[in-house]
Amino acid sequence: MLTKEEILHIATLARIGVSEKDVEKYQHDLSEILDYFKKLDEVNVDGIEPIGHITGMENVFRTDRQVDFGDLGKQAIMQNAPEQKDGYVKVKSVL
Repeated sequence: MLTKEEILHIATLARIGVSEKDVEKYQHDLSEILDYFKKLDEVNVDGIEPIGHITGMENVFRTDRQVDFGDLGKQAIMQNAPEQKDGYVKVKSVL
């Protein structure tokens, strides 16, 4: 069973406040959870391949390519810009 100090330490790490009346409840609940994990250690997993995630997908990336919209596409995009200067979208300075 977890001690009162351990519960308070866990609460500090999680940055949550724990009242004195809740410490005893958490001692019981967290101890039961940890005991369940001890039972899982006893399960025979020989021959079972570990997985990182359930989808089985690995390194799925899209190709990085440039698409040219052409002059008509650029004009359509620029029509949505509130301000323009020399063919670019004008924005307020940040610094």
